[in-house]
Amino acid sequence: MANTLDPMDLKQILRLHIDGYSNRKIGETLDISRNTVNNYIKLFNACDYEFEELLHMDVSELKELFSSITTINNNRYNELMTYFQQINEAKLHPGFTFRFHYNDYRTKVKNPYSYTQFMEHYRRKHAKIKGSMKLNHEPGNEVYIDFAGKKLQIIDKETGELIPVEVFIAILPNSQYTYVEACYSQKREDMISCMANALRFFGGVPKAIVSDNLKSAVTKASKYEPVVNRVFKEFAYHYNCVINPTRSYSPQDKALVENAVHLVYQRIYYPIREMDFFSLNDLNQEIRRLLDAYNDVLFQRKDASRKELFQSVEREYLKPLPTSIFEMKDYKRAKVQKIGYIYFSPDKTYYSVPYRFIGKTTQVHYTSTTVEVYFNSERIAMHKRNYSTGTYNTIKDHLSSAHQAYSEWSPDYFKQKAAKHGDNVVAFIEGVLSHVEYPETAYKRSMGVIQLHKTYGSERLNNACKRALYAGTFSYQRLKNILENNLDKENYEVLQMEVFESHIPKHNNLRGSSNYQ
Repeated sequence: MANTLDPMDLKQILRLHIDGYSNRKIGETLDISRNTVNNYIKLFNACDYEFEELLHMDVSELKELFSSITTINNNRYNELMTYFQQINEAKLHPGFTFRFHYNDYRTKVKNPYSYTQFMEHYRRKHAKIKGSMKLNHEPGNEVYIDFAGKKLQIIDKETGELIPVEVFIAILPNSQYTYVEACYSQKREDMISCMANALRFFGGVPKAIVSDNLKSAVTKASKYEPVVNRVFKEFAYHYNCVINPTRSYSPQDKALVENAVHLVYQRIYYPIREMDFFSLNDLNQEIRRLLDAYNDVLFQRKDASRKELFQSVEREYLKPLPTSIFEMKDYKRAKVQKIGYIYFSPDKTYYSVPYRFIGKTTQVHYTSTTVEVYFNSERIAMHKRNYSTGTYNTIKDHLSSAHQAYSEWSPDYFKQKAAKHGDNVVAFIEGVLSHVEYPETAYKRSMGVIQLHKTYGSERLNNACKRALYAGTFSYQRLKNILENNLDKENYEVLQMEVFESHIPKHNNLRGSSNYQ
């Protein structure tokens, strides 16, 4: 089945078109069919919006405006590339013809290419096999990133344990100006943090970030159409650039950054080999000191250093940094519960959504400060993130009328409700609320007490509360028993005797409480 372009890919096409790239160059940069790019550019030109307006639209709006167009069918193409290996092995054999192998190819696959396409793909593939292309790097066009294969280490102050750390490297290929930083892992969070620090170090943003097929950057590696991590795409969109993973099996794409890794081993790793570091910050300070010296070293065949070439040539081609800091988003799926909340598992908390979405499955986008809830690409709720476990975070407008009334419950609310039925009901409710550690746990009991007036009337409820108060009980069930057994109708004097007169007869031999002190 063919893959489709998602709205973030459309934004990358728009960004490169605005930057002046041709349709062919856009296709090469993003590994997308040129015809696909042509079709989208035609659609963009035909719509009623400017390219800048389209670039700043929400994902859902773009998705609605432009239907997805299929790109390369990877399975079909991979079958063809595999078959070409057989052709190359047999090409020097006497009597070899392409027509013979094409007929053989047609019998072995379900969906063969035409002979014309077969030959066109072979010529392209054969040209790549014959030689390696020297890449010319335009200033400010790309930044190459990778992690070094060898790790550094820091020492835990408490235990003395050696903790291995990764080393991130970014290089601007035109000037070869380099950035190096140590981090705890190659995970997405650390990689994006290092990438942001690198762009601040350069003081600007190139048009594209060229990454190796890192797990933190590429969700699905492919020679022809890799799938870039969504968060990394959003990072690129925030910094006004695009992501372009290196091509698999194309060493020339990685030669520059791999050479930079070897130089980092020589200029940074080796000088600190006998030094001990007790924090990542201390290690990065030393790396930065050695890095400045590394960027100041003159090239052997040029009368300039990396830093001088960067400042004199490449810096002016970089785009300006954004004014705001990128906040990394993570994603979760959550079903809206019957009470109108989604359960947010990372913090074990609950967030309200409009009650009409009860039973729907939503996608939660969250950062360190906010929690956003989306349904079918439409944002339906946004909350400030609350890290307190078990809390319910509520926006009142999200609740149905019945649930909104529930959200207004408080001790004063129930006292006001009870006042309509008599002073004894108020006193009973006050007792219910005061006999629990948290008033919220008594709200349902209080509501149950007040609702008894619907069955027995306000007067009887007031009398029943009076009898329960004399008995010193604040149980809903005891109050209900009084009403069901008509005990509220008994004579008040009899009630007083029951409560205050002891059933034990008076006797002269009885000792008082003073005898037990």
